[in-house]
Amino acid sequence: MELLIQLVTLIGGLVLILLGANYLVDGASSVAKKFGLSEFVIGLTIVGIGTSTPEMVVSYLSAFQGKADMALGNVVGSNIFNTLLILGVTALIAPIAITKSNLKKDIPMNIIVTILLIILGMNHTFFGIGENVVSRLDGLVLLGIFAWYLWSSFKSDNGEENSEEGDCIVVRKGVVSALMIAGGLAGLVIGGRLFVNSATSLAQMFGVSDKFIAITIMAAGTSMPELATCVVAALKGRGQMALGNALGSNIFNILLILGGSALISPISFSGMTVVDLGVVLICAILILMSAYLFKKKELDRYEGALFILIEAAYMWYLIANL
Repeated sequence: MELLIQLVTLIGGLVLILLGANYLVDGASSVAKKFGLSEFVIGLTIVGIGTSTPEMVVSYLSAFQGKADMALGNVVGSNIFNTLLILGVTALIAPIAITKSNLKKDIPMNIIVTILLIILGMNHTFFGIGENVVSRLDGLVLLGIFAWYLWSSFKSDNGEENSEEGDCIVVRKGVVSALMIAGGLAGLVIGGRLFVNSATSLAQMFGVSDKFIAITIMAAGTSMPELATCVVAALKGRGQMALGNALGSNIFNILLILGGSALISPISFSGMTVVDLGVVLICAILILMSAYLFKKKELDRYEGALFILIEAAYMWYLIANL
């Protein structure tokens, strides 16, 4: 009976995630069209922050409980998952165009904040200063950069880089669009929580270790909203929204989530390995490289497949080293 309940909960959570993603993409697209904003910026900000809510809730609660180190593992795992699996799957569905604005600002920003996080967290290893800890002051700096980046993204957006399918977007009343976005985010968060809890319970029933659950189910579960949103966006021809969502989630995971967590409680890097930090940096660089490999200025299906293979190799490494 318990097995049946958990299976029903798992399926119900997945349905909520998919419905939430559908409403979120349609509502966000309507807002972009109505206010002359690009789909990328909407994906980067409203959708990016919204789909990062599960990571933010988990990380902030962990920090308040004095377990801020868990926030670091959650964010590093999510950023790797966002790039390799989510963008990989999205590109397999429909190649993602990479615009001049992406190359000039947003993709480099993703690389810069990743390098900044590694430098702040490994300052003793690199420079022999203090400890390998992201301090409260570091957290304040990260939050300051987050505020500036959010402001500059809206300020510099001219809405000129929407997809050709933008003419097919249904423009709804502001209240309706807002309700769709809010309802979509609620569906993603609640569905994601149901999915993670039931998947964890099922894994425990079959005797799977806690560490394996954390590495696989928890990392994938908190990134489920990003995956669902990007897949739905790709199916609807909103490639820029999908790219904005993935990049926005990665950037906000570091600046908003880790910045806020560090402000609550300093974050130790003692549990991070060179491989983990190396992979998360390589992920940020791979997005830039994809603009110049195979078909230029596009994350195509070949690169999507390559991303998924790298994710599989990394997961194999993690499981082999449990």
